Amino acid sequence: MIIFGTFNTLSVKWADKMESKSSDGTIQPFNHPFLQACGMFLGEMLCMIAFWVSKFMAKRRPQQPFPPIDDSAAPRKFNPFIFLPPALCDMTATSIQYIGLTLTYASSFQMFRGAVIIFTGIFSQIFLGRKMQWYKWMGIFLVISGLVTVGVNDVISSGGSKNTTEPTDNLEDGRFWTPPESVLRMYGAEGNGTKSDTDIILGDALIFCSQIIVATQMVLEEKFISKYNVPALQAVGWEGTFGFTTLAILLIPFSFIYVGPKFGNNPRHMLEDPYDGIVQLSNNPYLALAFCGTIISIAFFNFAGISVTKELSATTRMVLDSIRTISIWMFSIAVGWQTFSPLQLLGFAILLSGMCFYNDILILPGIRKIARKCGYCIPDVPYNNVENEDEEGENEESHGEPVFSPRASVGGPHPGGAGYQ
Repeated sequence: MIIFGTFNTLSVKWADKMESKSSDGTIQPFNHPFLQACGMFLGEMLCMIAFWVSKFMAKRRPQQPFPPIDDSAAPRKFNPFIFLPPALCDMTATSIQYIGLTLTYASSFQMFRGAVIIFTGIFSQIFLGRKMQWYKWMGIFLVISGLVTVGVNDVISSGGSKNTTEPTDNLEDGRFWTPPESVLRMYGAEGNGTKSDTDIILGDALIFCSQIIVATQMVLEEKFISKYNVPALQAVGWEGTFGFTTLAILLIPFSFIYVGPKFGNNPRHMLEDPYDGIVQLSNNPYLALAFCGTIISIAFFNFAGISVTKELSATTRMVLDSIRTISIWMFSIAVGWQTFSPLQLLGFAILLSGMCFYNDILILPGIRKIARKCGYCIPDVPYNNVENEDEEGENEESHGEPVFSPRASVGGPHPGGAGYQ
């Protein structure tokens, strides 16, 4: 899970940093976030194949003489279109995140996705009627503090370079933010490795805001999907199928929406040019390798994550996902994509502490254990929105696959999707 999860984020960033011969014969950076999002959904579709294979193998296994009957754990019949709303959320969030990744650092991209805890906790309280304990609010506060620290570090590490596009227009009409059209700008290669302050702030903001959509996706899944006890691989496969189909269809009108040379980084200056992206992939084997690596790694990452949830727990999966974040950061420093900054390390430590508080792992259990040894009686904190591991073990078996339970993912990672690639 750590290896393929790290490789997935790094392969997307590697593709963003490469150049290739475009359809007009010029060398251009590879700036096709919507096409990359299609590749991600194609990788999720592969989970459906894995589900069919595992189901076929489960049928060929010898059955027990008197198998236990557990109707509550058996999957129920469902309409596959119940996966369409979360798939649309997944599609939108992924596209926005990939645009943001072209503007900021890979490590910051991974860290800012931790903001999903903030919105998931708030939405679950508003729409699902859940009450959050104090330690979850403490976790949200620490996550916000860590994200602010990472954002400040990104601005400082940019070297203070100024954005040369429209430096004063924002103040003339009384606006204190960049124009909305700047969101459409999809920057290419990073040149000497430095980024302007506006690029980094915009990229971080896009990734942060996209977590609102990811949290909406998780709440939708918990509210409408968990009651059907859908196996996780099948759920990811259906979301990938709907996401790929929808985005592939949208690429057609996107290729006819003219946005001009300032906003469209492709020869025809369209919102997206899938033909130009395919031409660039065919002209650069390393670029094609990175693109294929994105597709394959997301499939194996989802499968590995589901296996971790089944054999261990959802909280263990969250801890491993945090290790993936620091591995991406270390690799980015090793290859020179960014420089080491103690402030970013501090932000990561605060962010990780917030995740531990929110999920009630490591920190609070350690404090309670030490307190008991010292003679103090501290009751265990009840889990209101995270399933008991024993219940997970009972409910996660369906044709050899764990049951898809977004309820557990509110306190830990989701089995698949844009916020958890």
